[in-house]
Amino acid sequence: MKLENPHLDHFPSLVAMFFDRASRGGEDPFLWRKADRAWQPLSWRQVANQVAALAHNLREMGLKDGDRVVLVSENRPEWCIADLGIMAAGCITVPTYTTNTERDHQHILDNSGARAVIVSTAKLARTLMPAVMRSDANIVISMESLRVGQQGDVAVHDWDGLVQGGEAWLAEAQTRGAAMKREDTACLIYTSGTGGAPRGVMQHHGAILHNAAGAAEVLVNDFGIGDEEVFLSFLPLSHAYEHSGGQFLPIMVGAQIYYSEGLEKLVSNIEETRPTIMVVVPRLFEVIRARMIKSVEKQGKLANWMLNQALRVGEKDYERRMGVLDRPVDLILDKLFRPKIQKRFGGRMKALVSGGAPLNPEIGVFFHSIGLTLLQGYGQTEAGPVISCNRPSTGIKMDTVGPPLMNTEVRIADDGEILVRGELVMNGYWRNDAETARVLVDGWLHTGDIGHIDEKGRIVITDRKKDLIVNDKGDNVSPQRVEGMLTLQPEILQAMVYGDKRPHLVGLLVPDPEWMTEWAEAEGLPKDLCRLREHEKFRAALRAAVDRVNGQLSVIEKVRKFDFADEPFTIENEQMTPSMKIRRHVLREVYADKIAALYKA
Repeated sequence: MKLENPHLDHFPSLVAMFFDRASRGGEDPFLWRKADRAWQPLSWRQVANQVAALAHNLREMGLKDGDRVVLVSENRPEWCIADLGIMAAGCITVPTYTTNTERDHQHILDNSGARAVIVSTAKLARTLMPAVMRSDANIVISMESLRVGQQGDVAVHDWDGLVQGGEAWLAEAQTRGAAMKREDTACLIYTSGTGGAPRGVMQHHGAILHNAAGAAEVLVNDFGIGDEEVFLSFLPLSHAYEHSGGQFLPIMVGAQIYYSEGLEKLVSNIEETRPTIMVVVPRLFEVIRARMIKSVEKQGKLANWMLNQALRVGEKDYERRMGVLDRPVDLILDKLFRPKIQKRFGGRMKALVSGGAPLNPEIGVFFHSIGLTLLQGYGQTEAGPVISCNRPSTGIKMDTVGPPLMNTEVRIADDGEILVRGELVMNGYWRNDAETARVLVDGWLHTGDIGHIDEKGRIVITDRKKDLIVNDKGDNVSPQRVEGMLTLQPEILQAMVYGDKRPHLVGLLVPDPEWMTEWAEAEGLPKDLCRLREHEKFRAALRAAVDRVNGQLSVIEKVRKFDFADEPFTIENEQMTPSMKIRRHVLREVYADKIAALYKA
């Protein structure tokens, strides 16, 4: 589908935009899934009909404007159809992570007041259904059979019967979409706060449309839009970054979406689908870089020479200091080396867009050197979520996150905090006026990040004001929540967890002195921590305490490894504040070597 300037189109809602694009797309392929070893498409018309049918049936079940519907599913065509169907019914989508625990589901169901749930598989339903039974949600729609023996107060419906015959309800859904307003809430996306309990961010239709239009403007003006734009969806659609950038941006530009089979098959999926744009997190680049280097090392001296030359010349090119003698080498690489790399990425990749977590500039320069355009963006769920993105027209600088998107205002407060204003800013936190008032002041979103704006208008982030861990996949984890649960264990007096830009959490523990004394006496061991911490049985006792906590946490919150602090955290050693909060930055410095060792072990 060829759209010249999709970012200039103005729609009242995401639903209206989708139906406009579907009417243009007709029988062209839109959503792709791998089945029976082959990629199989659904056309724009097929998807539109299923969306209209689902919307009609949700209304028939008694759902009304503004009702919340929880969506629990891995990435697949039905995710997009469910999301659009919920919105087309006038309801609000509440996406949740497939890694959520029963307690996480319970909090979201209760806090959102959801009336219905859409779930993809029986496996995901096992964690979800106990929470549903204790909630006000009395409608469950399952994409795959749940084999429910007895329904009770909760009515379980099969997906297939609810997405048929949509042609009859298409006009109804289109009319409802056209009547919506941009300020109407489209979805509640729950994100961790420093207090622990996830908060529901009210993203309105206009916020996501603003994000999609801003990103489309970058594509159009810096890369050009072709007849066949292809996105490969890999990150969880429950994440605001993939939701806006990997679903609604493709819809806005009339692109096709392929759903990846997962990390283990991602490389082959890229070669098969030949995407033009991919939205990814830094961790994926780190994995690909490591695999690529290992692969080249096995290919002999010539391949290694080419990679080394590509990195040498590429760094000079990035820094704009390539000399006369470097240019012949660069031409050889363009002929013999970089095309092979680009073929492994499908051969038509315009840009890989990194977001969700900070990118190590070295990784960015590596991909630039091998001939792939890597753009680092910045944002947060409260801002749609994309605030800014690097782009060639302003110069790609890997230690910045680029200029703000179109129609987005950014300024720096007196204390260095980055403030954002524009239609992309959320309506507020669901049922949390106090937190809303704290972060939204006079229309400005207080991001909690510290930074400045360089001479070319690019945002440079230098620190995080808010105390939140962002792992290497872009997931937010509240350290206080995990630490609080650890210190509830009788064996643990104090704890500090770490995991910023890392694949998992690790912890520093201070054993409870009273418990330690009693345990040592019972075991006939010395009561001195310096000697005990080397004792395997003592470590096993603390490991058991950590494992008890891990059993109550989601995958991203689990503490994989731990070590012992040399002494308790106190006000005297400046590792605690007078109000008895740990000084995280001090502990990171004091125990930098121990933390680093936990990731190497």
